[in-house]
Amino acid sequence: MKLNVSLKPKEILEKSFKIDAKGYRPPEVDAFLDIIIQDYSSYNRFINNIARENNELIEENNRLKNEVRRLKIERDTAIEERESNATNVNNLDILKRISNLEKIVYSNKEEE
Repeated sequence: MKLNVSLKPKEILEKSFKIDAKGYRPPEVDAFLDIIIQDYSSYNRFINNIARENNELIEENNRLKNEVRRLKIERDTAIEERESNATNVNNLDILKRISNLEKIVYSNKEEE
């Protein structure tokens, strides 16, 4: 978004008017224009500060989005590993049980 301002403080300061017989008093006009220049300068500083703050917030927002993406990937990886480990543990438990059952069955057959 670009600010569309017609006058800059320096242009206001350097502006000169033709003096007419029924014209304004130059010292009053100059005093008023000085106030306008101060307002323009304050306005420009304010706009620059807001623009700088906006850029900082955009950068922070992008950094946080990247961190969220990274954390989601880490979370998904951890969930997959946990599920994989749970499956491996279950398979291992089943194999141990089968082994124990085989020992019991075959040891009972040998006793017969």
